[in-house]
Amino acid sequence: MTTQPEETFGLEAARDPAGDAHIRVTGALDWESADELVEAARTFLNTAPAPGTLRVCCERLTSCDSTGLTALLTIRREATEADTGLFLDDQPPLLRRLLGITGTAHLFGGADPGDTRRGGRDRRHAADGSPAPSQAPPGP
Repeated sequence: MTTQPEETFGLEAARDPAGDAHIRVTGALDWESADELVEAARTFLNTAPAPGTLRVCCERLTSCDSTGLTALLTIRREATEADTGLFLDDQPPLLRRLLGITGTAHLFGGADPGDTRRGGRDRRHAADGSPAPSQAPPGP
């Protein structure tokens, strides 16, 4: 049986002109690579000012084990502390399945670049989903 070699793990990280951060993940997110992703995210989150949004492109992700999931949850916690929205964009089926099985899919936004949620919640709304005071519709 011939097996395909796994794509080498790699990260591409950049900040766009609007100040949002972007990380593209390539290869397997596992015990060998998870720390590298967390450190790349921390570089953005610990730089003042922290980005309004951190978007992690997962299109080239080939696998994700429990350590990879832990890394994503760590980044989510730290992004929340920095008041930075975290989005896992272009999630491959393997990642959607892992997030679904573990009940963590709701913690991450994704796919839609116009999505303004932070930490799985629209920052324009209060925690209960009602419009935030500054976004409440005008009264009669």
